[in-house]
Amino acid sequence: MRAIAQHSVSGRLITVLGLLLFLGFFLFPIAYLLATSFKTPDEVLTGTFLPRAPVLHNWPEAFSLVPLAGYLKNSVVVSILAGLLTLLISVPLTYSVEKLRLTGNWLPNLVLASYMAPPVVALLPLFFMLRVSGLLNTLAGLVLVYGIMNIPVAFWLLRPFIRQIPRDLDEASWMDGAGFWKTLIVVNVPLLAPALVSSGIICMILSYNEFLFASTFTFDDDVRTLTVGVSLFQGERLVNFGQMAVASLSAILPVYFVALFFQRWLIGGLTHGSVK
Repeated sequence: MRAIAQHSVSGRLITVLGLLLFLGFFLFPIAYLLATSFKTPDEVLTGTFLPRAPVLHNWPEAFSLVPLAGYLKNSVVVSILAGLLTLLISVPLTYSVEKLRLTGNWLPNLVLASYMAPPVVALLPLFFMLRVSGLLNTLAGLVLVYGIMNIPVAFWLLRPFIRQIPRDLDEASWMDGAGFWKTLIVVNVPLLAPALVSSGIICMILSYNEFLFASTFTFDDDVRTLTVGVSLFQGERLVNFGQMAVASLSAILPVYFVALFFQRWLIGGLTHGSVK
């Protein structure tokens, strides 16, 4: 019994140490950014972790030199609208593929293959499409691009959820005279609530973190996003690491807060779709 107890204690100790190491791996970059935000440019180059003489001017200067608050508002608006657009397209698409069986395996494979391609491949065609349609350098253009770009992610996240809904419910609704949209909205959407929350949040975070399209399709401060704003602290000859650290913290903290606040829905939604 003593040997079993010692083995149990040692196992728990190893588990705790592993979790602490795993947690430190993710928290160290944030701690380093926070420490860098209180350093002078010369002290950053020394490579020390903690500032020897902390300074506070990086925080107000970062928000005065670059309109970070406006960039944050644009990122939030674009990510929310793009996530909603993705769900509006992905839910009926996934429902049609899984329940109506309109296609074989070629469409899901095609959707997955489209997401495997590097985004830079679509950069030039999307640029000309947005310019011709008048959506270049607009928030609406970013919403459209992100909303379509994340369809493969939402499709593969929603697919196991929709597959688990009994087909008898759809057939009973059809026999009662309900059409495609009424069956989808009244019968399936309430059962898909956990999946919609988790998929929507993931797609919003992907849109929020995107940089390539945002830096290429936006030119004015009133439509730029926060990821682009972080890069503006890099000049031609020097980088103000302290102010860039402030901007980076301003960009990642909202994502952490959203993940922590919705973690129950995220974990519950994703795990529910993986278990029958």
